[in-house]
Formats: sequence, structure tokens, C-alpha cells
Amino acid sequence: MSTKPAGATPPTRTLTERRKAATQLDIARAAAELFTERGPDGTTAEDIALRAGVALRTFYRYFRSKQDAVAPLLAGGADRWRALLAAAEPGVDLPGALESAAVASLTAEGDEAAEGLRWTRGLLRAAAEDPALRAVWYRVNQESEERLREVVAGLAGPDADPLEVRLTAAAATGAIRIALETWAEGDAPTRGEGSPAALAVRCLRELMGGLPLPAPGGELRNR
Repeated sequence: MSTKPAGATPPTRTLTERRKAATQLDIARAAAELFTERGPDGTTAEDIALRAGVALRTFYRYFRSKQDAVAPLLAGGADRWRALLAAAEPGVDLPGALESAAVASLTAEGDEAAEGLRWTRGLLRAAAEDPALRAVWYRVNQESEERLREVVAGLAGPDADPLEVRLTAAAATGAIRIALETWAEGDAPTRGEGSPAALAVRCLRELMGGLPLPAPGGELRNR
């Protein structure tokens, strides 16, 4: 019998679901390109649909607004982070696992990963001047925190304090958010000193250092 926590292995998506996700990502990339070129104020939903090669009705089938269209890009890193963390074994050193998964998900390995970080930087800079886009970013983080809580609960085990699990998910999500926002404000590279991964490690250690997280063997730290 597997010792993985419930939900550690995501269900295989159907062909229809994969096509839907691909279309959403195409639209998201088109929106990000246009926001970078023209800014959110200079971009319409019609512009995004045209750039993505879809009908306007298709755009609104997937997204409520032009700002909402970039949510899949903003959520991509968090999705990878949770998937890596969920692959860990129950009873793992949770702070270490959170840190390792964050570094792996934020380290730009290959052109696609580096492109994703560049899109994130551009979108976060645009969000500083666009309340609707900023609201999408905060919503993405809130949804990520809620999903991360389930993963943390599975790894921490049935005896874990629900409040500590919730605090862990909130602190970890906040650490990654702050790291990305800080990186986006400057011109640091995608790897090395000042990179998202380096900043994430620093933020995680600062924000989570006092949390009594489960250590290997089920004992609690910082008691």
C-alpha cells in the first residue's frame, strides 16, 4: 500500500482537458505579450483573442476579463512547486522539502522556464499600476495557499495541528510571493544571486523559522 498522502499524484487529464489547458495557456501568453507591449489599459479582450487566434466568445468561455487571462501564467510556478512537494514522502523534513521544491520550481532550467519567469516579471511590474491585474495576482496566491494546505496536511500526518498546517501554508505562500515581487522590482538575473530561487530561500527561512513544523519521526521543531 502506498504511503503517499491523499492527492499526491494528480489524476491523468483527458484529451479534452489537455486541449482546454493548452488553449488557456495560448490566450495567457497572448495577453502577457500585449500587456508588455501596450500595457493593460492599451489592450482589449478582442486584441488578446486576435493575437491568440481564437474567437472572442472562446476568450470569454475561459476568462472573465483581460486581466484574468494571465492567471495561468502567474499560477504556473506554484503548480510546479506543489507537485514537487506532493511527491515527497510523509514524515519528510517539511521546511527542507518546502525549500527544495521552491528552488526547483523557480530555477530557470531551459528556455521555457526562463520565459515563464520573464513573463512573471513583466506582469508583476504591470500589476503595480493596474489594480485589476494586482487582484488577479493576489487571487492566484490565495488559491495556491489553499491547495498547498492540503499538501502540507498530507505530509505532516494526521496528528498535525490544523492551525500549524494553515500557518505553514500561508507563510510558505507569502514567502514565494514576496520573493517574486522583490525580484520583479529589480533587474537581477533568473539564476544566481538575487534570483527568484535565492530570494525564495531567504524569505522561507525568515518567515518560517519560528513555526513548530513536524520534523522527521513526527517530533515538532521549535517547541
